[in-house]
Amino acid sequence: MPRQRVRERTSVLTVIGRLVPLVLALALIWYGAMLVLLAVKVAPSTVNAISGYRTAFNWLSDLTPAKVDGTTTRAILAGAGVAAFLVFGYLALKQLPRPYLARRDLSLSADAHGEVLVEPRAIERLAEVAANTHEAVSGARGRYSVDALSVDLSVRRARGLADTLQDTQRRVADALEQHELPAMPVNITLTGYDRRHRRELH
Repeated sequence: MPRQRVRERTSVLTVIGRLVPLVLALALIWYGAMLVLLAVKVAPSTVNAISGYRTAFNWLSDLTPAKVDGTTTRAILAGAGVAAFLVFGYLALKQLPRPYLARRDLSLSADAHGEVLVEPRAIERLAEVAANTHEAVSGARGRYSVDALSVDLSVRRARGLADTLQDTQRRVADALEQHELPAMPVNITLTGYDRRHRRELH
């Protein structure tokens, strides 16, 4: 049986964000090639005509505070800098991986007339309802994968905890059988305790 896979959420912004370092990398490669041409004694005027490196250098070195004068000009430059920071920062944030568990529908039957599918959330809801029928359970959350059903429990009391977990597991398995769903491993995990009943720990 195939194992559940982890997938990564992607968006158009993720693709755009990857284009930015790609463009920078291509620029570095291009100007690295220009350095190679200069190293092999190609005329600087020819290299400048191809890449414009000397023109760009002269323009940047010629910039002085006097040429960036005026409140309006400085406000525009400051606004452009802030906008660039926000845009490129957001694109960088979108590059962070956001993996999630890939889930798929459970196929019950398939024939010439069609296929019977059960959505993962329906199976999880069935497990949650079955688990909540136990009087000691205050909350349940199911997670269905292609090879197992996991249920996280919050309980009201610590007394008889092992019996509570075993009984809850049996209730979930019985619910699957009652609704004619395929048998699968049911994993029960204690994830919470109702603090309103802490006195029962003593």
